[in-house]
Amino acid sequence: MSSSSHLFIITGASRGLGRALAEQVLDQGHTLLTLARHPNDGLQQHANAHGAQLTQWSADLTDAAPAGKRLTEWLAQTPHAQLASATLINNAGMIPALAPLRDVTAGAIAQGIRLGLEATMILSAVFLGATRDWAGARRLLNISSGLGRHPMASQAVYCAAKAGMDLYTRCVALEEAQTPGGARVCALAPGVIDTDMQVQLRGADAGQFPDRQRFADLKNKGALTSPADTARRILAYLERPDFGQNPVADIRDSAA
Repeated sequence: MSSSSHLFIITGASRGLGRALAEQVLDQGHTLLTLARHPNDGLQQHANAHGAQLTQWSADLTDAAPAGKRLTEWLAQTPHAQLASATLINNAGMIPALAPLRDVTAGAIAQGIRLGLEATMILSAVFLGATRDWAGARRLLNISSGLGRHPMASQAVYCAAKAGMDLYTRCVALEEAQTPGGARVCALAPGVIDTDMQVQLRGADAGQFPDRQRFADLKNKGALTSPADTARRILAYLERPDFGQNPVADIRDSAA
């Protein structure tokens, strides 16, 4: 790594927004570590084509403790003195069920909260702790959602996970602001993106998910943004000098 090297860590990078973020990070020649259920051959091709260093870990983040331990050890061995910046992007998430809470199983509730909230907190804690003495800039970006700020029927688990993400991000931002050389921290809602999650929403049982038609209309009206376009805006937002000043933000409210 040179003194201008930048390290990115991205979860949920095998598809959708996470994959688009990973591809664009690699296109810029940065060093990337991904955590996802399965490695992605296309990402390795991007890395090879742009001379970027890529490490892919298979990880089930519904049980994030082993990944957290591995990340702690990995960061401890990273030659950080040569890094200009280190960034963790917590992107992994899921909608465990599109149904009223009374019809959601205990296992599905636990899985959704573990992936959407517990894993992000564990990895954030590891990243901030392991890099606290690093000289380069440090950034923590949590990919949130408007549904963490606005309730929706049959989305209780997802909404709760994202609302928890927003609030813990606010807490961490206060902590880091009181620490010399603290990390800049933000939970960012990325807008409505044309991903598999949108397919899931449009294909839900209308009797269980009363907002299904709203999401079908968004698709029909061409109101969805592509993962690639959203990834470009997110990475531009990360580079803004005021990144982290607003710890809970929405990409649609910015000029990025």
